[in-house]
Amino acid sequence: MTKEKKPDNVVYNTETKKYDAYLKPNATNVGAPVITTTDTVAWKNRSINKLNHKVQTRFKEIKEQYEQLMQEFEDNRLIHDAKFNFEPIIGQHYHLYVRDNGENFLSIIAPNECNFNALGSFYLNADQIWEKVV
Repeated sequence: MTKEKKPDNVVYNTETKKYDAYLKPNATNVGAPVITTTDTVAWKNRSINKLNHKVQTRFKEIKEQYEQLMQEFEDNRLIHDAKFNFEPIIGQHYHLYVRDNGENFLSIIAPNECNFNALGSFYLNADQIWEKVV
């Protein structure tokens, strides 16, 4: 018993043993336009490049914020480890110096009014965090 093979352009469903071209969502005859997939490689590459650029830019921003935060932490650590015999007042400027023995001390005397080795000038903000004054 030989099985009769239908031509490729005939839509015959062997399970239901019916011609079901009318059920297909796309054209099935030989003269129908060719169905091709759209090339999405260029779109994907553009999207990947945009995403990479966005992530890289955001990473740089976060890294800069982190470095600023670490610098602020180091400045505050230096001041809290320094010697001073007064209670700093919020909203005032203070100056950090280093002695010849390497010990840091905080003073109200400005660097142009003395001959100490200045490390920097700082401002005590309302949150009691020291901000470096340029």
